[in-house]
Amino acid sequence: MSDGNGVQINGPVPGRYAEILTPGALDLLARLHRELGQRRADLLAARAARQAQLSSGVMLDFLPDTAQVRADRSWRVAPPAPGLVDRRVEITGPTEAKMTINALNSGAKVWLADFEDANTPLWDNMVTGQLNLKDALDRTIDFTSADGKDYRLLPDDELATIVVRPRGWHLDEKHVLIDGKRASGSLFDFALYFYHCAQRQLAKGKGPYFYLAKLESHLEARLWNDAFTLAEDALAIPRGTIRATVLIETIPAAFEMEEILFELKEHSSGLNAGRWDYQFSIIKKFRTRGRDFVLPDRNAVTMTAPFMRAYTELLVKTCHARGAHAMGGMAAFIPSRRDPEVNERALAKVRDDKLRESHDGFDGSWVAHPDLVPVCREVFDSVLGEAPNQLAKLRDEVQVSAAQLLDIASTPGTVTEAGLRSNVSVGLQYLASWLAGTGAVAIFNLMEDAATAEISRSQVWQWIHNDIRLAEGPQVTAALVERIIDEELAKIAAAYGAAYDAGKFAEAVGLFKDVALADDYAEFLTVPAYEHMP
Repeated sequence: MSDGNGVQINGPVPGRYAEILTPGALDLLARLHRELGQRRADLLAARAARQAQLSSGVMLDFLPDTAQVRADRSWRVAPPAPGLVDRRVEITGPTEAKMTINALNSGAKVWLADFEDANTPLWDNMVTGQLNLKDALDRTIDFTSADGKDYRLLPDDELATIVVRPRGWHLDEKHVLIDGKRASGSLFDFALYFYHCAQRQLAKGKGPYFYLAKLESHLEARLWNDAFTLAEDALAIPRGTIRATVLIETIPAAFEMEEILFELKEHSSGLNAGRWDYQFSIIKKFRTRGRDFVLPDRNAVTMTAPFMRAYTELLVKTCHARGAHAMGGMAAFIPSRRDPEVNERALAKVRDDKLRESHDGFDGSWVAHPDLVPVCREVFDSVLGEAPNQLAKLRDEVQVSAAQLLDIASTPGTVTEAGLRSNVSVGLQYLASWLAGTGAVAIFNLMEDAATAEISRSQVWQWIHNDIRLAEGPQVTAALVERIIDEELAKIAAAYGAAYDAGKFAEAVGLFKDVALADDYAEFLTVPAYEHMP
């Protein structure tokens, strides 16, 4: 399908797809692509150049060229927008119909409608997700489960505010070519939602709001800001209507928090502590720098580790000094209806995590399941009371150095066989699900998404290439991992029973080996995985 304006749709366009892939929406996408595509390519090349510097021994630090931005204490971001003043509980999830209804009805203040890590970028997922958001705003969405249960929206004043997370700058949308080149996945997700839903959101007294993922520099934030301005002007919507919260989920971005807020100033609605991707980023960026940058077992790295405390305290201080919301990290636990003891232990950990965040000054936090909304809300209610946020809590006493942000070596914990096996099992199960079209997967009572799969495979790669020994004695080698893959796959097959898809797991094993055992490290597992999809 071609629109005659240099836009080629290579995916199928059945049923209602034409409601999303309209000439106007595609024209907006094409304009953004033509204006910003080369800068996007240049910034991705800059990431590779920075990685080469880090691998050669250069260390990250706060940027000398932007010292004046940090030193100027007078500037502030825009005031909180309608629907984003009180963000004490936010729920995340993909944009499938059932999740859309459940998330909006959950009692959370905000729903992060995810086209990124909790989503698999199947063509159908990307287009029907846009339809679901439009239908939700039109109140025409409904869902009936296989057992006959109906799902319907509550009244508008009881629904969460929608904040859409587009894909990161590194991802393409291969089903759309513009002037013969793949469209940016980021701009595809943003442009279609903005074109169809911006006015719908404004009519409801809110606005088009976004979460921005995987940023590695303030220049990438500047690129988003320019996309926002171009889109607002194209649709004759006042500048500053769009608001965006940036996930600080890469270690380079942690050194540029103030600059990121500054670049998005009139469009900024805060920063979020994206804890899982942050750990993945540390492994990735310093994967060849020896034992000082080797993390212990994934589940042993808590938010109380010194480098994580430095990162989150700096985030709260930075945001509140500039009038921006500071959002806490994910509680990924999935309640079990069959094991009350597991629930009790896990909920206690969730409560402790949210208590720490609320006392640190965060304005709210994330949960992955509706059953956790009351727990998170109760904790933040106890601190906030009638106040909508903690923007007045400035944390002036916090002083964080570059050395503290990079103090990975002080992280307590060890590398164990159980941790290695968990990485392999989680990685295989997640990839099999991802390849089948589901990007948010409950594994071992945790909601896993692409970020945890990235940590799992990256730790395996790092342990092998840094000659790490398990606490039990054996060195982590490719041969050991190969054996564990076979053993864990047999356990998975037995646990899944009739639901085990041998073909899909064989594909997952091949992909896992490619991204965990190859000599060359793949920057993102989702990039090669995307090429496995139709």
